[in-house]
Amino acid sequence: MKTWISMAGVAGLVLAAAQANAQIDSIKLGTEGAYPPYNYYDASGELIGFEIDFGNELCRRMEVECEWVAQDWDGIIPALLNGRYDAIIAGMSRTDERREQIAFSNGYTTTPAWFVSGAESEFAGLETYEETVAALEGKTIGVQTATIHFNFLDQEMGDSVEIRLYDTQDNLNLDLVAGRVDAALADATSWTAFLETEDGAGFAQFGPGLTGVDFAVFGEGVGIGLRQDDEELMAMFNEAICSMVEDGTLESMAVEWFGFDTSMPCEQ
Repeated sequence: MKTWISMAGVAGLVLAAAQANAQIDSIKLGTEGAYPPYNYYDASGELIGFEIDFGNELCRRMEVECEWVAQDWDGIIPALLNGRYDAIIAGMSRTDERREQIAFSNGYTTTPAWFVSGAESEFAGLETYEETVAALEGKTIGVQTATIHFNFLDQEMGDSVEIRLYDTQDNLNLDLVAGRVDAALADATSWTAFLETEDGAGFAQFGPGLTGVDFAVFGEGVGIGLRQDDEELMAMFNEAICSMVEDGTLESMAVEWFGFDTSMPCEQ
């Protein structure tokens, strides 16, 4: 009897271990769908962008079926926590503030933040951070809500500028073109896409590139957002990200979408 109980216990442990290690076979990926060139809808209504290609390639390497779910930016973390999808791939920077709610995969891209205004504006030619801050005093600065760029403005310039919030980058760009804001702050890759358009032709970046090296609020590059207890899914993503780094696929995707390499080294 004791032998039978022992064998049954072992069998149970083996079955439990097998179930715990069973590969996940389907994943829902949350993204904004309004942040070119990271993720956005083209004229035909198809979801495209650097992160769409990136996420699809991750799923191929992990041998899982993936479904994309579009979600407004300001609700993107709550929707993850509520189970609407399993991971966020949406240009989300890894910050300590966000780590209080979610976990992050290895980083996969890192780019600076830029100020942009009219190419012939009073800000043209500014280079240092100090002269940029001085020139922006009393001005209206546009920024997307619930982003690291808003957090930076609020913390560093909140007492000296008027901050105007936008739900999407596209709506921010529209007001910049219309002259409703004096300048705007966003990720350099988003500005690159805008500056190449007809509407963006009369605008230019000014001041220094802003990164997490000088301002912790900008975080440690962009990563995949996950629920804190999804350790198996985290390991799968990290392995796939590293494989894309090591064989050059991630660099090639970045160059295709951004025009330069934004990829990060594999984090072991």
